Amino acid sequence: MSSRHRKPAFRARAAGNTASSRPQGQVPPGRTDPSAGRSLSAGAIALMLLLCVSWGFNQIAVKLALGDVPPLLQATIRSAGALPVLLSIAWLRGIRLFERDHTLIPGLFAGLLFGVEFVLIYRGLLLTSALRAVVFLYTAPFFVALGSYRFLGERLRVSQWGGLALSFAGVALAIGVPQADVDAKVLLGDLMVVGGGALWAATTLLVKATSLSKAAPEKALAYQVAISIPILAFAAWTSGETLTHFPGPLALSLLAYQAIWVVGLTFLFWFVLVKTYSASKLSAFTFITPLFGVVASYFIMHDRLSPVFGAAALLVIAGLYFVNRPETRGMPGSGVPS
Repeated sequence: MSSRHRKPAFRARAAGNTASSRPQGQVPPGRTDPSAGRSLSAGAIALMLLLCVSWGFNQIAVKLALGDVPPLLQATIRSAGALPVLLSIAWLRGIRLFERDHTLIPGLFAGLLFGVEFVLIYRGLLLTSALRAVVFLYTAPFFVALGSYRFLGERLRVSQWGGLALSFAGVALAIGVPQADVDAKVLLGDLMVVGGGALWAATTLLVKATSLSKAAPEKALAYQVAISIPILAFAAWTSGETLTHFPGPLALSLLAYQAIWVVGLTFLFWFVLVKTYSASKLSAFTFITPLFGVVASYFIMHDRLSPVFGAAALLVIAGLYFVNRPETRGMPGSGVPS
């Protein structure tokens, strides 16, 4: 069979919340995903802000629990704890997780990406600083924008690319990337974290562009959480991570927060939004997460708050405005990413 008759590996699908609400088949050539031009509603923006606050505090939760539970073991435990939450929600909503719907292969692949993503991030943190890692992790929106153009047939306006750049600059300014003592080991850690950001973007695009877009969000996330458990457990074992004592009440409560709220619920809300709205617009909102993380560190960990933090926050907000600004009527070539 000639290559021109082969079906593309990635298919842009119309967005919806259930398998029955979306037609089969790919987006016709030359057209974009219908969700590409959909502006974020006030409810979607409010939900994204809640997710970013939760994820920003999650960075602190991981730090606070490190005295009792090493990082990769934390990731393993939170995936193992989130899976029953997802199964329970699916059961309450009457969702059949085990029926055949052609999502097995992309689901397994999404789980592989999800697991390796966190392995790269946590292993990278052993080599580079947490501050540098935050900046490099949030290269993910750029990967989402590029992937949306390549696989979903969408493109960003120049002003939207500028908005992404402004938000990224704001994150870098807020964190203040240290430059002293940067050697090959630190650079390798930086590269691993960038790889984690790229896999975060790849997982988002995979869910958006394959048959997973027709699956219930609970099923799309259950694939990722279930497959990540053995991957993270193996990585923790090969890293020599062990529990030296039973975790205390604070560590247990923080693990419950990560498993039940962060992975079990906020990640689920994220995939509901991804199935409905522009992936690039949503991903751009995650630039706010490290800002909330910095503020949480200031109040909880008593870390120093940079004097330029206000300017950094303004840069991020300005960038989000340009990314989400409605298209001007009559402007050519203004496809918004999915």
